[in-house]
Amino acid sequence: MTDARSIIERRRLRRRVAFWRLLALALAVVVVAVAVGPDFTRGPYIARHDVTGVIVGDAAREDMLRDIAEDRRAVALVVRIDSPGGTVTGSESLYEALRAVAAVKPVVAVMGEVAASGGYIAALAADRILARGATITGSIGVVAEYPDVSELLDTLGVSFNRVASAPLKAEPSPLRTPSEEALAAQADIVDDAYDWFIGLVAERRRLDGPALETVGDGRVFTGRQALANGLVDGLGGEAEAIDWLVAARGVSADAPVRDVRPDRGRLGVFERLFGADALAVLKGWARSPRLMAIMR
Repeated sequence: MTDARSIIERRRLRRRVAFWRLLALALAVVVVAVAVGPDFTRGPYIARHDVTGVIVGDAAREDMLRDIAEDRRAVALVVRIDSPGGTVTGSESLYEALRAVAAVKPVVAVMGEVAASGGYIAALAADRILARGATITGSIGVVAEYPDVSELLDTLGVSFNRVASAPLKAEPSPLRTPSEEALAAQADIVDDAYDWFIGLVAERRRLDGPALETVGDGRVFTGRQALANGLVDGLGGEAEAIDWLVAARGVSADAPVRDVRPDRGRLGVFERLFGADALAVLKGWARSPRLMAIMR
């Protein structure tokens, strides 16, 4: 009985020792990889980044795109867009960050369910734009909306006192019916932003005259309609994007595709080095009851 227990204990000890050796080795690899930079852990690759949801200013994403532009092993960037749009400033900053990447390596935009308004601005930064036949895109325009609850406040007997340095300060306001001057000032802002947007479309898609007027009236298009109107270069998805990179830009067909995401937390370095899938495995492993039993 004693011998059997000794054998069991020795086996448990060997497992503990093996576990801690593997953990120490993994930590050493991470430390070395961080020290020498991302080139240590990967060869030439195609970066892939997802733009989803409402687009707003994102300094972490801009930093990530700057890293992609400077990473010599990133031979191209595929941007998958599934966004209804966002703020003018956020869309502008994303466009400029993507153009900085496109200045040094090819960029392809692949539209998903929707890539409209600010989502289409992001696509305009690419060297080639692909959409699905039923993708919703376009919506080239700018809108500013605000509620007017002044009549409701009158009904409730609520009034607001106001002291302002000038008549147009903080106007238009939802607390009062806007003046013609306030609406005109707001329209000037919208017109300025729209001029910038439609100017991008004219420059990047080489459209003018009636063709530009047709796509610039704020309507949305399906992918097929967008192709007919010159807003996209073709129909397809990521496979077609990579085929174009290989055929038109000389990217190796063997280059792996790697997801790139902004570094937003303490585990961002690990995710950047080993990918989101490896991070998910690590988190699941850390929560494993078997691991906890071994550590005890």
